[in-house]
Amino acid sequence: MAAGAMATDLANALRPASQPHLSPSHLSPLSHRSHHQTRVLTSSPLPPPVAASAASKAAVECRIAGPLLSRTGEYPGTRRAPGVREYQTRGRFPRQRGSRESPALARAAAVVGRLAEAPPANGTANGAASRTKRGGTVNGRLSSGYDLMMEDLVDGQVCHILDRPSKKQVCLFYCSEMADLAARIAEDLDNIELKPIEWGKFEDGFPDLFVPNAHGIRGRHVAFLASFSSPAVIFEQLSIIYAIPRMFVASFTLVLPFFPTGTSERMEDEGDVATAFTLSRILSNIPISRGGPTSLVIFDIHALQERFYFGDNVLPCFESGIPLLKHRLHQLPDSDNITIAFPDEGAWKRFHKQLQHYPMVICTKVREGEKRIVQLKEGNPKGRHVVIVDDLVQSGSTLIECQRLLAAHGAGKVSAYVTHGVFPNQTWRRFNHDANGNPSEGFAHFWITDSCPNTAKAVADRAPFEILSLTRSIQAALQV
Repeated sequence: MAAGAMATDLANALRPASQPHLSPSHLSPLSHRSHHQTRVLTSSPLPPPVAASAASKAAVECRIAGPLLSRTGEYPGTRRAPGVREYQTRGRFPRQRGSRESPALARAAAVVGRLAEAPPANGTANGAASRTKRGGTVNGRLSSGYDLMMEDLVDGQVCHILDRPSKKQVCLFYCSEMADLAARIAEDLDNIELKPIEWGKFEDGFPDLFVPNAHGIRGRHVAFLASFSSPAVIFEQLSIIYAIPRMFVASFTLVLPFFPTGTSERMEDEGDVATAFTLSRILSNIPISRGGPTSLVIFDIHALQERFYFGDNVLPCFESGIPLLKHRLHQLPDSDNITIAFPDEGAWKRFHKQLQHYPMVICTKVREGEKRIVQLKEGNPKGRHVVIVDDLVQSGSTLIECQRLLAAHGAGKVSAYVTHGVFPNQTWRRFNHDANGNPSEGFAHFWITDSCPNTAKAVADRAPFEILSLTRSIQAALQV
C-alpha cells in the first residue's frame, strides 16, 4: 500500500469527530493538539536535497513535522505561533510558558528528530535508482533514508506514537455506606483506583480516622464518595473531606449524590431556618487544593437556585438521573404509550424540559381543611402507562394519592420514578405491586437510584422497586 494512502487512512483514524475526512490534497499546518493545548510545530532545514514525497505528505497529514519544504528549507506558507521557538531536530517540542509536555508528543518528537537527521539515499541524478528494500521511486523522485524510515513508521502504526490523551487517573475514597457503589464505579476501569479509609471511634463516640499512605496521593486527582444519610455520619465524613485537599492533591472532587437538606431551602415564616443554606455554607468552606476549588457533584438537587447558596471555594456540578429513566422507558414493551405525570407544579418546573417529548399530566395539591388533596390539573391519562416523576420521596403519601387519582381517571398502568428514595422508617413498605394490570392496586414499576444506599439495599429484588444505578453517571462526572 502506498505511503500516501496509508497516511490518509491513518489521519482519518486520528481525526477528531468534528473534522471532515482528509484526502492527500488536504495538507494542514504542522499542528497537534496535546492534552493541555495546541502546539504549532515547524521544521528546521534538512540536509539538501530532500524532495517532497508521499511519505512526507504522510508526515503532514499525521501532524508530524515532516520535510515538505521548499528548496530553501522552509515550509511554504508556514506561520509560527507567537512565542513558539523553532522546532529542534534533536526531537524536542517547543516549550510554551506554563505548558507541560505530553508523553505521547515527546515520543513522537524523538522519532521525528531521528527521521529528520536521516541522510538522503544514494542514487543517480535522474532518479532511476530503485529502493534497495521495496524497489521503485516515490512520485518519480529519488527515495531518501527519510522516506524509507517514514514508510516504516506508517506501516508500524504510528497511532501508538500519537496516541490520544488518556483518561484522568482518579484516586477514589468512600464512606462505609458507599462501599458497594464505589466498587461498581471502579470495576473494569483502570483509571479509577479505590483507596481505603480507617473509620474508627474513640470510647466517647467521636471519630478516630486515618488515611493510609497519605504521601501516595500527592499530585494525584482525588475524589470522595459521600453519603449524608443521617446527622450522625456527617461530622466524620466532613473531617475527611476537609483533610484531603490539604494533602497536596492535584484536585479534589466531592461526590454527594443526595443533598439531604435540599427541601429546606426557603423560609415561610420569620424564624424558619433554611438548613439547605447551612449545609451549603459548611461545604463552601472545604479548603482549596493545589488544583483550585473543590468540584461538588450532586444529583437532582431539590431546587436549582440552591446553586447560589454555595461560596466560591466549591464548584457545584449538578447532574441528573433523568437520562437513566429515559433509557429505561425506551426499553419497555409499551414505550410508545408513555405519559409523564408530575405530582405538583414544583416537580413540573424541575423536570418538564428534560421530558418534553412525552405527553404530560400535571397534578396539584389543594388544601381542604387540615388535609392536602391531590387533584388533576391538566392532561389526560386514560389508557396510558403513566409514570410519576419527582426528585425524592419521603413518606410516599403524595405519590400514593397521585397513583389512585390517575387510576380513577382511566390510566392503564401507573409507575413512578424518584432519584432519591429516602423512605425514612421503612416507608417503602407502603408501596404495593400491581401484578395484575390493575393500577388501583399499586405500581407497575417504581424506579429509584442508589443515591441512598441503605434504601437501595433494603428494596433490592422487591417488587415493584428497581434500582437504576448512578455508576456510569459518576464515572463520567469524575472525568470532568
